[in-house]
Amino acid sequence: MPSLVSTWFGAYLVEGDRVVRAAPAPLDPGALAQRGRLRRAGAVTPEEEELLTDPARAGWTTRDRRLADRGPAFDRRAPALPPSSVPRPDAAPLRLAMLEEAAAAIADAWDPSIHVEEAVRAAADLDRVGNLLGERIGSWVSRDSPEIDPGDHDLAVRRALEGGGDPALAPVDPGLADARRRLADSYRALRAVRESLAAAVSAAAPQRTPNLTALLGPELASRLVAQAGGLERLARLPSSTVQVLGAETAFFEHLRGRAPPPRHGLLFLHPAVQGAGRRDRGRLARTLAGKVAIAARLDRGGAPVDPSLSASFEARRARLASAKARPGGASGPRRSRKPLDRAARDR
Repeated sequence: MPSLVSTWFGAYLVEGDRVVRAAPAPLDPGALAQRGRLRRAGAVTPEEEELLTDPARAGWTTRDRRLADRGPAFDRRAPALPPSSVPRPDAAPLRLAMLEEAAAAIADAWDPSIHVEEAVRAAADLDRVGNLLGERIGSWVSRDSPEIDPGDHDLAVRRALEGGGDPALAPVDPGLADARRRLADSYRALRAVRESLAAAVSAAAPQRTPNLTALLGPELASRLVAQAGGLERLARLPSSTVQVLGAETAFFEHLRGRAPPPRHGLLFLHPAVQGAGRRDRGRLARTLAGKVAIAARLDRGGAPVDPSLSASFEARRARLASAKARPGGASGPRRSRKPLDRAARDR
């Protein structure tokens, strides 16, 4: 039974150990790249199309599922191209075609919003470093200024820069005092860079994620995209996963049976969720996650801002607030908080 064999250098009809018909492809890098794109899209190449015009194709076999949809029967054991039947051309044009296709694929996959994600990650790094630096300065300054709260980093930095405190407790070595001032200068410079990053993200986020920015604000929207690994991946995630993004540690602790399931991750930073009562945070986070999933898909498709997303979330928030005010609601008579079993407690 004849078998239709497709290769990068052409299409061939093989019967036994001989080639019955041949349709060689042009060995031009541009033409080879075009045929590669057709194969990846599930279409047929001109050479394959030339052979498939034969009315007898229903009696052929093929190993290629693309071609099986056009008449030949799919058979994994169909013969391949005999090694000695057709001379193999030089692979240099194929190499150039693949390099051309790789460059085009990289250009298509490039997402300029990666710079926003890097800025968000840099801001998170600066927050961690700033907290450590502020704690150290606060602890150091409080040694000779006991009246200063070590947790008030800004005040401790000002005291380190301006001097003061109990002279009897101040550093005796001028070098140590100068080093402390330099440390305080570094803290202020770090805070300035952090503020510039926040301003840059606030300006850039609405251009790439207008719906997410309208729903969450620029900084939280950018942090959520960065946590998901990009807008395209966030747009593919279900709302249940969006709800716990940023709470991966707590989620895996729950899977090990050591903790209840997390009700929210980064979405806790939204003012509506953070300011809600403890009993309502999970409900609001679940509602917000659903809106975020829709907003990410809209932004991925380049759609304009849809105000109904924020309006729908605010309506849900208002309903929860009104339910708390009714007798028997969250603020009215409460049922016993004693769980019936572990499953009830985890719910």
